[in-house]
Amino acid sequence: MAVTDDEAQVLDQWTHRLAQALQVLDLDVDQELLLDLARKSAGSVIHAAAPVTTFLVGYAAGLEAGTGSAGSKDSSTAAVSKAADVAFQLCGDGHDGGPAAQGWADTGQ
Repeated sequence: MAVTDDEAQVLDQWTHRLAQALQVLDLDVDQELLLDLARKSAGSVIHAAAPVTTFLVGYAAGLEAGTGSAGSKDSSTAAVSKAADVAFQLCGDGHDGGPAAQGWADTGQ
């Protein structure tokens, strides 16, 4: 999802403020990945799928990477990428298709 330079600046500022408030200061947010995932899920499922998809990807990545000091930046990045890949794959199948019964741990990715 393309954003203007002004929107990108606002998004960067918002992301920084929210990360501070949530006390995840060292988190690198791949905004382009999340925006692309939101766009893809909104277009292939329904518009309301965008925030739900990005939330679930973040949640699954958090579980995969570990919490608190157990998780590292590298493991967080890898976990987000893995979860996003699963979501992109399901988006490609549309709202009625895809391996819904296949769990994310079963994807082998």
